Amino acid sequence: MDYKIIVDSCGELTQEMKDSGVFQSIPLTIELGKEVFRDDETFDQMDYLKKAAACPDAPKSSCPSPEEFKESFEGEVERVYVVTISDKLSGTNNSAQLAKTLYHEENPEKKIHIFNSFSASVGETLAALKIWECEKAGMSYQQIVDLVKDYISEMHTYFVLETLDTIRKTGRLTGVKAIVASTLNIKPVMGSTDEGTIQHLGQGRGIKKALVKMVDIIVKDVKDPENKVLAIAHCNCMQRALEVKGMVLEKIKVKDTIIVDTSGIGTMYANDGGVVVAI
Repeated sequence: MDYKIIVDSCGELTQEMKDSGVFQSIPLTIELGKEVFRDDETFDQMDYLKKAAACPDAPKSSCPSPEEFKESFEGEVERVYVVTISDKLSGTNNSAQLAKTLYHEENPEKKIHIFNSFSASVGETLAALKIWECEKAGMSYQQIVDLVKDYISEMHTYFVLETLDTIRKTGRLTGVKAIVASTLNIKPVMGSTDEGTIQHLGQGRGIKKALVKMVDIIVKDVKDPENKVLAIAHCNCMQRALEVKGMVLEKIKVKDTIIVDTSGIGTMYANDGGVVVAI
């Protein structure tokens, strides 16, 4: 293989992606109280959720170091593509960009492109899958870079969570006013902006109505769905993810659908019962 696709661990990899030999995940870390979790194959979602529920402190995440990214660029491959979480949500993109600069000081000939997904979770997954699709189609490096940039600009990410406590406490709701009336069981529908920040799109009384509202917004927003992949990540709620898939497919036809468990970072922000959709 003369190329590789690197995704930071906020972006989930499907089993097919893991088995392909094309993809590499660069782990972020989570600090919960005095314990540190590495977001790699050692991450135990149920263990983390149990400990997070019992911990009074908000968890903190740390992005990979430039050295970790730089090491991932090594090898005989000619082309390296990196997909990161939005630079408005994490320093991961900056870390990858620095790694590219440092690597090119010694290896200027290797083609390396860092994609800002302006998203997270399965938004990153879709960007990585698009790169793979283009490579398998035999497109040139520059064609792939240009096409995937356009693809990312047209992609949207949505989510409904049982609680916004974690993303609020960690500062990821900057500029979004208080929107949750917990005593009324109001569940907000959130989504990505074009700049890669988080916005409030709607809400519902209870999780089921919020998911219905999210599906309505997705169907209204999506363009050319027959050529789009519907990607769903869930945190310990497969049945809920399947219900969302069913509701979407009742209204539109899509090219393909994938459902994955949230990664460690996805689990940290989504909390038990959260659902993230990208299309």
